[in-house]
Amino acid sequence: MARFAVELVFGDDQEARLAVRPAHREYLGTLVEQGKLLVSGPYADQSGAILVYEVEDEAELKAVLAADPYTPAGVVAETRVHEWLPLMGTWLND
Repeated sequence: MARFAVELVFGDDQEARLAVRPAHREYLGTLVEQGKLLVSGPYADQSGAILVYEVEDEAELKAVLAADPYTPAGVVAETRVHEWLPLMGTWLND
C-alpha cells in the first residue's frame, strides 16, 4: 500500500462548491469505511483542503480522485499529489 498527501486548491465559485459538498463528503465517508482515506479536512480559510489516502498505487489514487463529486463539478482549481512516507507520529499504527 502507498500513502499520498493530496492538496486541493478550491476554485473561486464557492457557491458551486458548497452545492456539491454534501455529495463530496458522503463519498469521502465511503472511502474512510473502505480504509482508503486516512484523514481529510479543509483549511480554516476555506481556500482548499488536505487529504491523506492509503491506496494500492497512484493508478488507484487517480481513480479515487476522478470519482470524487468535486471532480466533475469542476470546483477544484488545482490538485497537488505527493506520495508520502510518514516516519513518526501518533497517527501511525506500525
